[in-house]
Amino acid sequence: MPMALAFAPLLAHAGNQAEEPLADSTRSALSSAVANSAPPEPEFADTHARMAYVRWLGEMSARLGAFTRQRLDLTTRHEFLQTAWYESRRAGLETSLVLGLVQVESAFRKHAVSSVGARGYMQVMPFWSRLIGDGDASKLFHLQTNLRFGCIILRHYLDREAGDMFMALGRYNGSRGKAEYPNSVLAAKPHWD
Repeated sequence: MPMALAFAPLLAHAGNQAEEPLADSTRSALSSAVANSAPPEPEFADTHARMAYVRWLGEMSARLGAFTRQRLDLTTRHEFLQTAWYESRRAGLETSLVLGLVQVESAFRKHAVSSVGARGYMQVMPFWSRLIGDGDASKLFHLQTNLRFGCIILRHYLDREAGDMFMALGRYNGSRGKAEYPNSVLAAKPHWD
């Protein structure tokens, strides 16, 4: 294989999120949510909650290691899962839903690129970095940035669809009203419960 191809991003089979006009208040709220740079450090009210998290992290790390074709070392799996846990909770989403979405969108490939240009784990379209970020679409390959954008965008779509997860997932993928994508994400979700 030529050296240039070895470093080319892997294609993902994501849909095509539509760039929609955002109200100034929505753009401001989304930008603020993305800009908040709190580190993904979990905090727990008590030892029981902390132990439940540690058990979850161990179980999900084993599942992630078995699922991914590329061998992710333990540190990388823990960093990914800790960030997914933090960002999903921060956005008011179930972590298992976010992990199911990542499984369907990119198969947990950090540098996945779809045929329409969506990037990273959660296959975020580059226009989002212009609408609610600093305009640097290359940052969409950064773990925390990608998961934060993806979770904030899914939360936005869920709010727009008045809590209808099926429709929000369709909007996230650019296939609103079609069953294949939402059904795939919802079918992957239980593996991460």
